[in-house]
Amino acid sequence: MPRILDLGCGPNKFPGAIGADKNPDTAADVLCHIDRGALPFADNSFDHVRLVHVIEHVEDVVRTMEDLHRITRAGGTIYIVTPHYTDFSSFCDPTHRWHLNSFSFRYFYVGGIHGEDHWYTRVRLREMRVTVRLLKLWRAFGFELLINHARWFRRFWEFYLCYVIRGKVMEFEFEVMK
Repeated sequence: MPRILDLGCGPNKFPGAIGADKNPDTAADVLCHIDRGALPFADNSFDHVRLVHVIEHVEDVVRTMEDLHRITRAGGTIYIVTPHYTDFSSFCDPTHRWHLNSFSFRYFYVGGIHGEDHWYTRVRLREMRVTVRLLKLWRAFGFELLINHARWFRRFWEFYLCYVIRGKVMEFEFEVMK
């Protein structure tokens, strides 16, 4: 059985996962605060780590990703769901600290953003999947399909169209490289 961590699980912990949350009124098995130092798990403890509507709340995205990388085994996966920065929900929650787009995690890829590895972190991830969800109107016109199946179009959309054809939510799945 793979070991799964549902970080920031809230009341609806992922089935079969170890739930971790700072709130004692949740389904958490482990109470911890993401922003208060290292997560209370040993290195390489998990095969899969899930953060569903959590990353936008953390104090430091890079430090959080470093901790996720530490606790996930090589070849394991990190799954993140977060609002796209053009969605109303990204800004209407006063606890959201970060407003991300579909390229925000390139910082951790081999080759980084500008063709060089970043030297401020040793975290390396391989993008397995990025899915952008749009409002129903734009989905009906086929924009969601284009954004998710043509990387060049996703880049064009992020640069020029996303303020008109707004993103709703994004799902990321990364392979941990060590």
